[in-house]
Amino acid sequence: MTIKRILPFLLLMLSVTVFGQGFREKREQIKQLKVAFITTELGLTTEEATKFWPIYNTFDERQFELRHKKMRVFQSNMDEGAIDKMSEKEALVFLNQMENTEEELFNLKLKFIADLKTVISPTKILKLKKAEDDFNRKLLRQMKDRGR
Repeated sequence: MTIKRILPFLLLMLSVTVFGQGFREKREQIKQLKVAFITTELGLTTEEATKFWPIYNTFDERQFELRHKKMRVFQSNMDEGAIDKMSEKEALVFLNQMENTEEELFNLKLKFIADLKTVISPTKILKLKKAEDDFNRKLLRQMKDRGR
């Protein structure tokens, strides 16, 4: 399985774990660690950082909202045996909702990259993607280690 398929599930699990421990506090703590990690990995100048972080934070918040919305819709339609009880029309509506959310996420990412191109180099945009993936792997590894 690719990380693109695993990551939403792991983020859901992270959300559930974090919620039990004071969601806002844990999310803010993780966000601070992520900011420090990305800043270090990208080697942003002061000028770049001043322009980069508002763009990144707006994207990150909107992405979180869309993923959260997607999970709420998914969970509300995935009760025990819910799919088997759906009519074809209901299933089509649900499928369309999922597609619309995915399209919104895709368009958000396109806009984010376009906005970043005006602020940092393409190399740093690629480094950002790698830094986010590395951070998520480290975070998941730490969570896994704490669970043992």
